[in-house]
Amino acid sequence: MIVRFASNIAALKGWRRAGVAFLAGAVAALAMAPFDIFPVLAISFPLAIWLLDGIALGAPDEPRPSLLRSLWSAARLGWWYGFGFFLAGLWWIGNAFLVDADQFAWLLPFAVLLLPAGLAFFMAAAFALARLAWSRGKARILAFAASIFATEWLRGHIFSGFPWNLFGYGLAAEIHLAQSLAIFGIYGLTLLALVLFATPVALAERDGWRWPVLSLVVLAALAGFGAWRLDQYPTRFVDKVQLRIMQPDVPQDAKFNPGMRNQIMAQYLALSRQPTPDGVDGMAKVTHLIWPESAFPFLVAQDDDALKALGDLVAPNAVLLTGAGRAEENLDDGGNPDGGETSNSGTWRFFNSLHVIDATGTIIGNYDKVHLVPFGEYLPYQSFLESIGLQQLTEQRGGFTSGPGLRTLDIPNAPPVGVLICYEAIFPGEAYDPANRPGWLLNVTNDAWFGMTPGPYQHFVEVRARSIEEGLPLVRAGNDGISAVIDPVGRIVASLPLGVSGVLDSRLPEGLPPTVFVKAGNTIIATLFLLATIGAIYGLWREQKRA
Repeated sequence: MIVRFASNIAALKGWRRAGVAFLAGAVAALAMAPFDIFPVLAISFPLAIWLLDGIALGAPDEPRPSLLRSLWSAARLGWWYGFGFFLAGLWWIGNAFLVDADQFAWLLPFAVLLLPAGLAFFMAAAFALARLAWSRGKARILAFAASIFATEWLRGHIFSGFPWNLFGYGLAAEIHLAQSLAIFGIYGLTLLALVLFATPVALAERDGWRWPVLSLVVLAALAGFGAWRLDQYPTRFVDKVQLRIMQPDVPQDAKFNPGMRNQIMAQYLALSRQPTPDGVDGMAKVTHLIWPESAFPFLVAQDDDALKALGDLVAPNAVLLTGAGRAEENLDDGGNPDGGETSNSGTWRFFNSLHVIDATGTIIGNYDKVHLVPFGEYLPYQSFLESIGLQQLTEQRGGFTSGPGLRTLDIPNAPPVGVLICYEAIFPGEAYDPANRPGWLLNVTNDAWFGMTPGPYQHFVEVRARSIEEGLPLVRAGNDGISAVIDPVGRIVASLPLGVSGVLDSRLPEGLPPTVFVKAGNTIIATLFLLATIGAIYGLWREQKRA
């Protein structure tokens, strides 16, 4: 039955082939949060391979197609597969265009369709690359896996990078399987997922059951390793550090409205002082109060009254770590931080930042976001795009300026912290300054742009993956969630769900020594890729030798 089904899939042509590829890609998106149904990859990948068989090998009674023609057909097939995957996995991005609907709603269909369509070209390149090393045997599984891995790696690095929903995140949502991140990282886990879940294609061949069974054994081994690792590293806490995370759940259209200044400040202050369940003053024992990204609809560093109120909020030996916009004068030409008339001393550059504020209301530390969101926080080719009426989604005229680089902040009464502002947390291997390893990671974010959609859940899985990769606890403060404290093996110590207002009290977990991924992750990933590539090329060589 499987042999007949595989033959029927391979024989598809035209719109039927494109339609099945689109559906197979869309099915793969179910492996991502919040669905986390990773076994669907064992359906999606074999379908893609059988469709490629029809292009690369042709029907038994037909001549084998020319290489150039089959490369073009493979690229089209890959585009449809990628379009289905990215459309089903990223449609929620359109929600951001409804926050300021009067200005941006007309762009919603373009964003929902054009981003997946553009990302699908990476998959088109992968399928064409796989076609070059395609063979009739099981080695084509390695050709498929190595080619998609290569283009997924490129997707995460070129054009500023967008490593969202890598296939490895399908496994990373399950905490036992996620422990492999400490060795392979998310790219290595992506390559493993591609190989393991492609092996069901062997069921259409003689004695092919051995390959899926072997994949199940490998998955069981990964889960067993995860269980052992979780047992080896119970959660331990840093002495004398008490965290309080404030999750305000402020509507996105209010968050950047200067007219809401007093109301938002009052809400933040009252929520932060919320008593504990046993009636004790909520701020009495807090050493580190944490507020989310872009907490204020004004520049808090230039507001003495606000700084005084924030200083009064925390105890003498405590600090507030809060997201905030920051302005810095640029002496090149004229301007001012309110976007009005020019000043004598120059224009102003704006940064998406994190401030550390002590009990005197003094900003004693600062971090500026390095990896900005294209079209969200800045416009690529800004002059041209603004000339045709486009602008970034944030209200800041001219967008934000990228910070000078990742840096570890020294803060009072706690280990040094590596800061990741929102989008920065999705980049594996770029969680902190490698020259100054922190004791914990702090992710402040504002996923309210995307409402109650899969987006915030996907973001949370990716953030938790950084904790396991690095062997560091991660504290997350989100405007509307998901806020959490995560230990260095990915256990959620405490959390607040999406779409609620409240505070989260927790101790700070201790970190672990640098993981294998930190020490040798790139070498391991490159080795796995090289082995897969050699296996694919060897399979092609053997087939050509027999011909």
